[in-house]
Amino acid sequence: MLTTNPFDDDKLREECGIFGASGVEGAAALVALGLHALQHRGQEAAGITSFDGTLFHTHRAMGLVGETFSQQNEDAIRALPGKAACGHVRYATTGETALRNVQPLFAELSEGGFAIAHNGNISNAMRLRQELVRTGSIFQSTSDTETIIHLTARSNYDQLLYKFIDALKRVEGAYSLICLTREGMIACRDPLGIRPLVLGKRGDTVIVASETVGLDVVGAEFVREIEPGELIVVKGTEIESHRPFPPRAPRPCIFEYVYFSRPDSKAVSAGRSVYAVRKAIGAQLAKETPIDADIVIPVPDSGTPAAIGYAQESGIPFELGIIRSHYMGRTFIQPTDEIRHEGVRLKHNANRDVVAGKRIVLIDDSIVRGTTSHKIVQMMRDAGATEVHMRIASPPTKNPCFYGVDTPEKAKLLAANKSLEQMTDHIKADSLAFISMDGLYKALGEAGRGEQPSHCDACFSGEYPTPLTDQRDRENVDQFALIEETEAAE
Repeated sequence: MLTTNPFDDDKLREECGIFGASGVEGAAALVALGLHALQHRGQEAAGITSFDGTLFHTHRAMGLVGETFSQQNEDAIRALPGKAACGHVRYATTGETALRNVQPLFAELSEGGFAIAHNGNISNAMRLRQELVRTGSIFQSTSDTETIIHLTARSNYDQLLYKFIDALKRVEGAYSLICLTREGMIACRDPLGIRPLVLGKRGDTVIVASETVGLDVVGAEFVREIEPGELIVVKGTEIESHRPFPPRAPRPCIFEYVYFSRPDSKAVSAGRSVYAVRKAIGAQLAKETPIDADIVIPVPDSGTPAAIGYAQESGIPFELGIIRSHYMGRTFIQPTDEIRHEGVRLKHNANRDVVAGKRIVLIDDSIVRGTTSHKIVQMMRDAGATEVHMRIASPPTKNPCFYGVDTPEKAKLLAANKSLEQMTDHIKADSLAFISMDGLYKALGEAGRGEQPSHCDACFSGEYPTPLTDQRDRENVDQFALIEETEAAE
């Protein structure tokens, strides 16, 4: 059975989703509901760890939340007793796709049990891992998250909280974390707040989740975001806030607004719903890239809010010219090359009566490799469209992400290797245009990007806000190998 949709290889993969609950009997059932709401952030695997006051209990499995924690599998929830639990849905950004990498990861430390669920990516994990292995650490997974466990275990501080903080001060990159210990639940964000994390309450129950939609599904009230660099400790229903890192200007991931977050989540820093932000992006796109056309069509589902905004701003009617199948999922048979080539037609189908004879504007959230865009443009022409104009609700994706998003290497990113004219020819559109970087920030309610941007936009700008130690090490190794090959040839 496949663990990912074989026809979704032209999208940036969501990172992961995390959810925690403390202060309620049967916390694991609440976490399972929260993970359902965060399923879009990872469809390869799911896991929950609970603590009953004496013992830790964990259930992890490959597959969707509904397959692992469901009414048909009530034994899985019953085997996770306790008033505190944390959970994780995974899409692999580092490490292989295997059960040993499914989170939460758990270890028995000298201070007791320690479970950790991580959204993000540690950009110096390889360097740290090499150092830890040389000094005797034995790793059980290939996940970057496990480096945090080993660093915590080896810290010289005498309390687990301070050991954990000491470990975090050695890691680089992006992380939102929920940890379960004998003393309580810990939740924290990296100093730049690249990955999201919000705090909620349902009565006395404390809830932590990657997105506000996770709070909604369990009937919890949104309290606030956990701030960049903040660490909270939840003991039962009591919350302690710590700020162990020097303050820095936040840089949350801007692609959360473009694609990753669910539209019904709250874009905390923008003060609006993600849906409203995406409509604003579409409206700004219409201002910047007008075209004479008959109808506006979204590439579903991620292009829909931006297409509505584009249509409203431009005055061009909005139509559902592409119908998406919601039932062609991860259990589909392993496709042959021929079926994979035509796979876009299994996921998307043209609404011919709407498209035929029309000049259309296609709205999508991004272009990665360009393979899907090419096929959808051709699908519109086959359905009788007289002109196909592509408009993209983000700037060109020219750089890979090293903060927890699975992006292709730069050599496979269409915008990194072709001019706008070449890209237009590649996807066979009549025209192609992207929202500008300033336009994207304007849609968030700002004057523009500015010299000190408020978000991480490295996938567009190439300006990474943290060191990329592992990537630099790889490049140095590759360069050294190239020099050796050159010398050998001479």
